[in-house]
Amino acid sequence: MDIIFLIGRILFGALFLGSAMGHLTQTAAMAGYAASRGVPMAALATRATGVQIAVGGAMVILGVWGDLGAILLVAFLVATAFLMHPFWKESEAATKQMEMIQFNKDIALAGGALAFLWAFSQDVGLTLTGPLLF
Repeated sequence: MDIIFLIGRILFGALFLGSAMGHLTQTAAMAGYAASRGVPMAALATRATGVQIAVGGAMVILGVWGDLGAILLVAFLVATAFLMHPFWKESEAATKQMEMIQFNKDIALAGGALAFLWAFSQDVGLTLTGPLLF
């Protein structure tokens, strides 16, 4: 079962490493979108969240304080869902549906990250460290 957990960590964490690359290499475009959603200091926020999800994703993949990595990802995902995808504010049906899909995706991924938080609190194998917090 340890290998299944490792494969799941790699698949899950890879999503965030790819997204982090976008945050850090396409900052201007992503910050423009964040600013349009009312995020203050959008360029700084884009860079900071890029680092946050890169670190969190790497921690989950490598099993280095995976509990902390999972918490970093949950914090990013919940904040992103509410700040970037407030579907309830949209009036056009197609836009509202797209934002609802993105909101639900972020919340579902946050649920997955919470499951990883729990798993890292157990005695799992194929990690470089044990949990930091739990």
